[in-house]
Amino acid sequence: MRHFGRLGSQRRYISDFAQSCMEALFISTGVVALAEIGDKTQLLAFILAARFKKPLPIIAGILCATLFNHGLAGALGAWITSVVSPEAMRWVLGLSFIGMAAWTMIPDKIEEEETLVAKQLGVFGATLVTFFLAEMGDKTQIATVALAAHYGEPLRVIAGTTLGMLVADVPAVFVGSQFAAKIPMKLVHSVAAGIFAVMGVLTLLKVEKLFQ
Repeated sequence: MRHFGRLGSQRRYISDFAQSCMEALFISTGVVALAEIGDKTQLLAFILAARFKKPLPIIAGILCATLFNHGLAGALGAWITSVVSPEAMRWVLGLSFIGMAAWTMIPDKIEEEETLVAKQLGVFGATLVTFFLAEMGDKTQIATVALAAHYGEPLRVIAGTTLGMLVADVPAVFVGSQFAAKIPMKLVHSVAAGIFAVMGVLTLLKVEKLFQ
């Protein structure tokens, strides 16, 4: 009987672990995809697509820049959990998510100088450099840090946030600014802000899982 008890406990652990991993992946993908709509880096995707008219190297540049940038953010999130006490981390993350909710509602803009930084590097190089620089300190990078610290699954969070960026930016590259005109920006940003706010409140209330 003891053997079956241990086996049942192991199965529950595996099931909980798998659920946590999937939650980290799906929430990271969804919330970043929503937050990226109308964000500075999506506006940059519109500009690069209009300027170069070569979607594949632009998408490759976005992918590489996002993986590198969010990889650093995920590593930072994982490191923070190793040096900050759980109680302090709960308050930091909870307030960070609520702050992200407010930040998501603020309209973003792109400066023309940001599109000229890597003018001599070709389409892929220009996209790689400008996207990496534009994403530094941006809301989606900060969200990646917070999500990685919250879930303790940096690889799945990075995969999710990178996928979320592609979900928002690839259509922007192919369709251009006409795509943005048809999106209800306020509604999309409200949904993203709502998810961040709920995560912040649940974290402060010590609710460990978003979905039970």
